[in-house]
Amino acid sequence: MKNKNIIIIFLILSFFLYCFSLDSDIKINSLGFLPNAKKVASISAPCSSFILRDAKTNASVFSGKISLGLYQADVNQNVYIADFSSHTFSGNYYLDVSGVGKSITFPISDSVYNFAYYTCMRAFYLWRCGMAVEGTHNGNLYKHAACHLKDGYLDYIGGGHVIKDGTRGWHDAGDYNKYVTNAGITLGCLFLAWEHFKDKLEKVSLNLPETAPNCPDFLKELKWEVDWILKMQYPDGSGKVSHKLSAKNFNAFVLPEFETDDRYFVDWSSSAVADFVAICAMASRIFGPYNSNYADTCLRAAVISYNFLKANPSNKDADQSAFGTGAYTTSDPNHRIWAAAEMWQTTGSQQYLNDFETQAQLDQQLVSKDFDWPNPKNIGLITYALSQRNGKNKQLETKIKDAIINCANQIVSDCNNDVYGRPLGKSYYWGCNGTVARQVLILQAANMLSPKADYINTSLDAIGHIFGRNYYNRSYVTGLGKDPPKNPHDRRSGGDNVVEPWPGYLVGGGHTATTWHDEMSDYETNEIAINWQAALVYALAGFIKPQQTIIVKSKNQYNNILSNKYMIKKIVNPWSIKILPSCPFLIYSSNGKYMATIEDVHSLKSLYKIKGVFLVIKK
Repeated sequence: MKNKNIIIIFLILSFFLYCFSLDSDIKINSLGFLPNAKKVASISAPCSSFILRDAKTNASVFSGKISLGLYQADVNQNVYIADFSSHTFSGNYYLDVSGVGKSITFPISDSVYNFAYYTCMRAFYLWRCGMAVEGTHNGNLYKHAACHLKDGYLDYIGGGHVIKDGTRGWHDAGDYNKYVTNAGITLGCLFLAWEHFKDKLEKVSLNLPETAPNCPDFLKELKWEVDWILKMQYPDGSGKVSHKLSAKNFNAFVLPEFETDDRYFVDWSSSAVADFVAICAMASRIFGPYNSNYADTCLRAAVISYNFLKANPSNKDADQSAFGTGAYTTSDPNHRIWAAAEMWQTTGSQQYLNDFETQAQLDQQLVSKDFDWPNPKNIGLITYALSQRNGKNKQLETKIKDAIINCANQIVSDCNNDVYGRPLGKSYYWGCNGTVARQVLILQAANMLSPKADYINTSLDAIGHIFGRNYYNRSYVTGLGKDPPKNPHDRRSGGDNVVEPWPGYLVGGGHTATTWHDEMSDYETNEIAINWQAALVYALAGFIKPQQTIIVKSKNQYNNILSNKYMIKKIVNPWSIKILPSCPFLIYSSNGKYMATIEDVHSLKSLYKIKGVFLVIKK
């Protein structure tokens, strides 16, 4: 009898393992799809046809043939493609693949990326240094107390063991130090996101503390980092900029308030000076409409450091011999190109335009499809190409625009030739997931210069790859999508008592197609970092659909909305129905007073006691 039971248990376990194996062969963007966009899945098992089924009724809504299998050496798989792009109706669905099994359930909706964007952007707030932060996700509370309030000492820049204010900013990655050159590419991507998608981003609430009055939440968060950047300029007025603010060595996996080693301003580097200039120039023009005094402060700081950079034309690395933390050492020509471009765009001054064009004409490659913090010039080239300012060298302008478009075309080709729709193709290295997302900057810029569906589809492929259409059939972003990372190299996640990691963070990815390890100790493939995060935020920002707020003042207006594009449901409290993150809604009391949005409803405990609440849901 005992042996019989063992056999039965074995057969049951084998059945479930078999079912899991079948389902895991269907690799798909677990966030879902936009109604009118490309929709594909990669299937790593032999198959010939599929059915798209309604998740609630199991009814067939679409069916199709699957492409012939294509062998790809880096994953050592034959992979088949199911394309259901022509199905454009919103809803929740799953793929039923003949001979393979069922995919996860996924939505088709114009708001599928809203919650991911919100979570990934708000992750920067949770990265803040110098203040207490907290947030909830999936029922878990994440928080830490104010930290690193003694940033930092001047010993290594000639000021003795004296503290100069270096507080604020974001912790850089899985560690708590702060590095200017990595902040450069990070803020560059985020500022571009604002300039390219301002109409979307300015409408999104991130539920942030009031640390930047009059600023939209997106800029409110960026200002926290720029505030720190401004403090990295040497106090002697020279224009030098410290390369980093850091402890001497990496510390243990504890929450940041328990990291108490002295932290220091580190020697200047010319790349840090150039990135400082670019950041402050962009900040000046972007914050100008909201805080003119702050914009002036940023521009004055940028001019001082730009003049220093001009007077010191040779590359200069920081002396980091006393430090064992991240080096972020790089040669400065690409950084100087970026600095000149942003100074010109902000001021319109001919000297900055001349500097940019002189340096750009000497550059043999111009636009790079694979770029990160050592090479931020793409941001400057995009700024120049999209600028509406007069006076540009037309021949150079055409050359740069063509370079952006040609680069985007190559990215499209690489993506189409990869069985998992990876725009970076077969290139893998430390932090390559960040580059997959960052390539969307080039694709979107190309689309602004010469609109083409391929650029948008490939941008969405990049997002899809990150959120599950990959070899692992897993999301690379903590707390989001299918089977996300559980053990990122993140000192907060390793130092708190919450089982689930801090949410919304992109991990770096494997150094080959099959060597990602979801282990906290594996900083080479499983760390998080602000530069990768900013790229992901940019990628998502182009595809969100901001919630439209309607000020409801009367019951008649409710009726008018009902007959238009909204439906209204009267509920006793907002927890009495299941609410999906992808379903935007507004809450009003019965007298028409606006009360809450999807982002903050769960924190408004008082709603629980209010009767006659109206839930306004987009159709």
